[in-house]
This record gives sequence, structure tokens and C-alpha cells, in this order.
Amino acid sequence: MFVIIDIETTGNNSKYCYITELAVYQHNGKKVTKIYSTLINPGIDIPYYITKLTGIDNEMVKNAPKFYEVAKDIIDLTSGRVFVAHNVKFDYAFIKEEFNRLGYNFNRKTLCTVQLAKKLLPGHNSYSLGKLCSDLGIEINGRHRASGDALATVKLFEILLKKNEIIENSKNNNLKLF
Repeated sequence: MFVIIDIETTGNNSKYCYITELAVYQHNGKKVTKIYSTLINPGIDIPYYITKLTGIDNEMVKNAPKFYEVAKDIIDLTSGRVFVAHNVKFDYAFIKEEFNRLGYNFNRKTLCTVQLAKKLLPGHNSYSLGKLCSDLGIEINGRHRASGDALATVKLFEILLKKNEIIENSKNNNLKLF
């Protein structure tokens, strides 16, 4: 039903920057059913400030697969599933652009846990992943690494699913929030 995804990149602009790490957690709406994680060789040098933030350096990705080498895995993992991410526009734009560079039109339905959290968990000062997880008691092992952030997003997503279920069960109509 869902794939919760997080990526690390060489910068903020999907047109000019590239993915350096990707984590995908398949989720059936109740639990994680499959995990996929890999470093990706971006084909360009990783800027110092990115290495300082993520810990990912050129040496780490030197022998990692290029995006085209993992593209089929990503297609298979995401096919027929809703693409979920914290600030989904960022992650989705990068993956979509990487596929565009390969001549493939990648299209998936998306769901943003930032927007969903604002709707279902109002009142937080910040909806950044780190601050929201801190507020909710979700531990992030590996902050600014794809697998650590994706797993934290999975835990947040599960809280949001439960919250949505409680709201839906308390209503007399069948209106779904997402």
C-alpha cells in the first residue's frame, strides 16, 4: 500500500543535484514488510557542507551503484504504492528527476507526513522531522541519513495512521482525511 522513502542528496535543487543515499520501507498500513537501503554514487563530488551534515563523503560512494543501476529496484519497490515522505515534494522531485535523466517518466501518488501531521496533530511549534519526532518521543538513529530518517518517518506515519483511525471511528460519516 505505501512506501516510506527518504533520500540524501548533494544539495537542495533536484535539477542540478543528485541522490547520494536512498532508503525505502514498504508498509502495508500496519507494519513494515520490506526494507531497501543503498548509498548511490552521484557521479559528482559531494560538497563539504553536505558531508558535514550527513557524514556521507566521496570515499563512501566511490564504489556505490549509480542511480541507473538501482532504478529497476525503485520501480519494483514503489509500483502500485503511495509514495510517502516527510516533505514529500523534496524526495519525490529528486527521484522523479533522476528518472527523467534516464528518459523514464516516474509517477506515483504521494502523501506528505508534514501536511498530514499538521492536520492530525495540530499545535506543534515545528513540523520538521527532528523536532516533531522529539515532541512525540520518536528516537532517530542516524539523523540526516536515509535509513534513520526513513525509519523515523515510518514511526511517525504509524502514529498518524492510528490518529486518523481514531478520528474516523469517532465520526458518523465515511469522510476520509487522506
